[in-house]
Amino acid sequence: MAAKEKTLNDLFLHTLKDVYYAEKQILKALPRMAKNADSEELKQAFETHREETEGQIERLEKVFEMLGKPARGVQCEAINGIIEEGKEVMEDFADSEALDAGILAAAQAVEHYEITRYGSLKTWAGELGLNDAVKLLDQNLEEEKKTDKLLTQLAEARVNTKAA
Repeated sequence: MAAKEKTLNDLFLHTLKDVYYAEKQILKALPRMAKNADSEELKQAFETHREETEGQIERLEKVFEMLGKPARGVQCEAINGIIEEGKEVMEDFADSEALDAGILAAAQAVEHYEITRYGSLKTWAGELGLNDAVKLLDQNLEEEKKTDKLLTQLAEARVNTKAA
């Protein structure tokens, strides 16, 4: 007997679980990043994004609810690797002028990952006729883009200059 063919709906649910897991891991990592950052502006950016991440998790839980599925993540090796790389940077550059530049770059790697995930999920939700989910996922996507833009501004205006 052949296995059931996977559908876009299956892919949507899997990716939703993936990003849910990722957001939970990011929520755990942000306080450490804020603690290790030297720049007050970078610390504040991480603290603000932690609050946003809590809201993003709540919106994801609403999407699970719309689907009639439990809010449950699946292990995401990509985000685990990105977070681990950030930890290594914090350890290897702990006493360096380049620490904030390294932490910021690691944070942007996280943001870029999230932006790709939310962009795909939003598009798929539209294809699947999940219009209420589109709105929630778009909110998360826009917050991630805003955070990425802020981190770029911090890098270009202060953090990278200090590290040079």
